[in-house]
Amino acid sequence: MKILMVLTSHDQLGNTGHKTGFWLEEFTSPYYVFKDAGADITLASPKGGQPPLDPKSNDPDAQTDSTRRFEQDKQAQQALANTVLLDQVQAEDFDAVFYPGGHGPLWDLTNDKKSIELIEQITAMDKPLGLVCHAPAVLKNVKTAAGDSFVKGKHVTGFSNSEEAAVQLTDVVPFLIEDEFKAQGAHYEKGADWQSFTVREGQLITGQNPASSEAVAEHLLALLKA
Repeated sequence: MKILMVLTSHDQLGNTGHKTGFWLEEFTSPYYVFKDAGADITLASPKGGQPPLDPKSNDPDAQTDSTRRFEQDKQAQQALANTVLLDQVQAEDFDAVFYPGGHGPLWDLTNDKKSIELIEQITAMDKPLGLVCHAPAVLKNVKTAAGDSFVKGKHVTGFSNSEEAAVQLTDVVPFLIEDEFKAQGAHYEKGADWQSFTVREGQLITGQNPASSEAVAEHLLALLKA
């Protein structure tokens, strides 16, 4: 069971002068779900090496059991510090792909040609694809074999407009996931702000927010075992 986790390499939060990157819990929770199930995990990012961590996700109030476990896990820290170049991974080498969120993917992975190609290939092979929080944004420029928007007609979720407003970044982000999905003809769904909410459409699993990260990973694992 080989799982690829794709992380952002983008560290600038728009023009605010603040840092962003991946959200810690959205990496650690799925990582340990996969690891504890015996999966062979590969970590990749557009620039390779250490992906930037959103500093807010390391605040005391953002800590979870999985982030605390990661703090004590030298092997996992080493793996994260040495992500492979996304350009070097091949869809056929993996059984499933997972994208952690954080605001970073809105800027780089959404427009990354290799990421778009990887998703198009993985979904064409009917392999499971999981994305959580801001990571569903990476579907924005993905197309079907027929050239249509990938999310058109699909049931999906992702970070909601109300959650973006709550963190006061509505005018900072390049686009709002909820609005973008609706504009592309997707059936966007959401639960209560900050509560775990996932949507499954075939082999595609999306989660709304950080609280959804473990559930998305567990759904992905269930699809693999099925």
